[in-house]
Amino acid sequence: MVPASALLISIAVFGQAGQPQGAFGAARPAECGVQEGFKAANKWERAKEPSLQSYCTLLASGTAKLVNGGALAKEVPAIADDADKLLPGRAAPSVLKGRALLKLGKPADALAALKEARARDDRALDDPVALLAWARANARTGHFDEAAQAYRAALPRTSALSAAERSTASFEAGMIVMAQGPKTIDDAVAMLRQARREAQDSMQVASVVALALALDRSGQKDEAKAVLAERVRSDAKPVLSDARIADALADAGVAHESDALLGTALEVTDPSAARDVWRRYAEGAGGKGPWSDHARAHEGSSPPRKPAPKEKSR
Repeated sequence: MVPASALLISIAVFGQAGQPQGAFGAARPAECGVQEGFKAANKWERAKEPSLQSYCTLLASGTAKLVNGGALAKEVPAIADDADKLLPGRAAPSVLKGRALLKLGKPADALAALKEARARDDRALDDPVALLAWARANARTGHFDEAAQAYRAALPRTSALSAAERSTASFEAGMIVMAQGPKTIDDAVAMLRQARREAQDSMQVASVVALALALDRSGQKDEAKAVLAERVRSDAKPVLSDARIADALADAGVAHESDALLGTALEVTDPSAARDVWRRYAEGAGGKGPWSDHARAHEGSSPPRKPAPKEKSR
């Protein structure tokens, strides 16, 4: 018999039917449907799979540790392996393992685990939690087209996630789609508008600046300036340096776009500093991408700093 505490964990993590699946960690395996704990697995299923209840309890435990984060995430791959041994061939343990490996900074291993899940069940990544993990693993390993496609597929399915989770997903999607170049800039603008509507704190500032950048790149320069003026009234550098923003850009595979964001924000408060940042962007990874001309135009749009006066020779 499974202890009552384990069942409580299962209910808390997987949630009640019809309720939002928050925290990016409440994706419930179909075989572990919840109605009064794990009793949703009907008698026939339990008779066919006597290990099902223990399997589901392991997945619930692993998901709880993953959602809570910190050092507990290190335990999750082993838990997923244990669940896989109980019911070999199911996709859910590989999905859980992939999500954990991604969180542990092992995107290549995460991608391999998620590929295994999809090989076992072609619908294994339909859930938005799994699909976002797939998008991020692809982006972090340089598979940008696959990542952008996954983000596009995930966004319409994120209604069950919290506003913070939806805004982060929209921000990441907008940034990677924008990085694909002018042909996709209108889609990026729409995604970043959505991010701005739902974001809070540092992510809201980042979403506003990203939207202004996308609008400027699409030629809507007046609206870009208006968007910035409404929200950015002081130095945005500390906010854009927030770890959450850096992680989101890395998850989208566009860490180099941090300079484009910073350059955009500084044009409101410090045009000279903005010019330096745009130069750095153009001379770095940004100069090799589809927005290099845009960066060089901004580099020349801010007046250079006045040189310090020279001392008169005696």
